[in-house]
Amino acid sequence: MDQAERDYTAVIETYLGWRLGVFLVLLLTMLAAERLRPRRREAVQWRVRWPSNFGLVIVSSVLMLAIPVSAIAAAMLAQGRSWGLLNQIGAPVAVNLVIGLVLLDLAIYWQHRALHAWRWLWPLHRVHHTDTVLDASSGLRFHPGEILLSMLWKSLVVLAIGAQPLTVLVYEIALNACSLFNHANWHLPRPVDRVLRWVLVTPDMHRVHHSVRPEETNSNFGNGASVWDRLFGTYVARPRAGNRHMRIGLEHWRDVAAQRLDRLLLQPWVGKRDS
Repeated sequence: MDQAERDYTAVIETYLGWRLGVFLVLLLTMLAAERLRPRRREAVQWRVRWPSNFGLVIVSSVLMLAIPVSAIAAAMLAQGRSWGLLNQIGAPVAVNLVIGLVLLDLAIYWQHRALHAWRWLWPLHRVHHTDTVLDASSGLRFHPGEILLSMLWKSLVVLAIGAQPLTVLVYEIALNACSLFNHANWHLPRPVDRVLRWVLVTPDMHRVHHSVRPEETNSNFGNGASVWDRLFGTYVARPRAGNRHMRIGLEHWRDVAAQRLDRLLLQPWVGKRDS
């Protein structure tokens, strides 16, 4: 193994270690917060949904380990060959970090909009929206096909902007953290939510996006920063039916049997309905 391979291995091990460690801490924190101060009382028990939601994470993780494509590898390639905008202008580390984080979050906002707007992508993303309850585990419920496409998209963005490995590490951790946070069934005090949503996507803000109403499903696409929805006109402050009484999921995908892991993996190809 030469020096380049050793450096790559060390970076990947650091990346995986930090990402897994922060993920586990935040997941346990959100699950505890949901139990202590739930926003909604849900009829569907966690025993029905969690095996499938966490099962998707396992399948996706195995897939990503088997396929040598990752945003962190793209960042190392861009850095080594001086590819991308930020590497071309020789941006300092701090500037690269800030601009890289902003542009990556913007890229994920537009990725999310494309997943809803493009008919060939929607069936993959629909798996995320067929959850009839929203909690922290919903933030992990993504089809492996969507995870792969997302990684390819992030890698291309990283190469284009020249994001450094540190930027990608920080963003991937933040992406997971925000997904766990804004899907959590956690009751934030209203004054806290009102102030926080000017900066971050809060659980009450993101819950609107999981409404059965199409006009609400197609809103609040942001994952981290809330500014993108306000800037591009996709912000909806609250669901029409209210956060406690709104109906979550998709109207034509409410069968409990459809929540099984095997059904979720096959859902993009066996479902005939677009909704």
